[in-house]
Amino acid sequence: MSTAEAPDGAVRFEAVIVPHRSLGPAGLRWVVGSLLVLSGMISVGLWYLGAWPVIGFTGLELLLVVWLVYRNAAGAKATEMLLLSDTGLLVVRTDASGRRWERRLDGYWLRAGLQDRAGRAPALVLQDRGKRMEVGAALGEDEKRQLAAALQDAIHRQRNPVFDNPQLRD
Repeated sequence: MSTAEAPDGAVRFEAVIVPHRSLGPAGLRWVVGSLLVLSGMISVGLWYLGAWPVIGFTGLELLLVVWLVYRNAAGAKATEMLLLSDTGLLVVRTDASGRRWERRLDGYWLRAGLQDRAGRAPALVLQDRGKRMEVGAALGEDEKRQLAAALQDAIHRQRNPVFDNPQLRD
């Protein structure tokens, strides 16, 4: 995504967060087809052994697995965008069904940091006048650390601009 002009000024930092998905539509069809074939083979084996009542449960399990696989794939459409401008940070979230949600955080009060959680990846938390908001939940630990460092650096550069005055050069 190209850097766009924010409604209130120049964009100082932009990050677009999308969930990781390793399979495309063709790969998903292949996985679901493989599950159908394997489940069919198991069902035939159970039929020959006389355990035909189990076949219904196998079918229910298969439906549940297929539904979960496609629900997970639909989550790949969700995005999160962070835009840091002169006046603050705009967080734009779009869920898998296309609903959009925006929240603006004041740039002067903005703080970004990682919050450690036992047994889990740390949370990337934005704070603004006592309000807290987690971003980047779809990212792994290393990616969250990199995003937190880049965001903290961008906030620091925004608050501490470097002015180049040619008259002061030696």
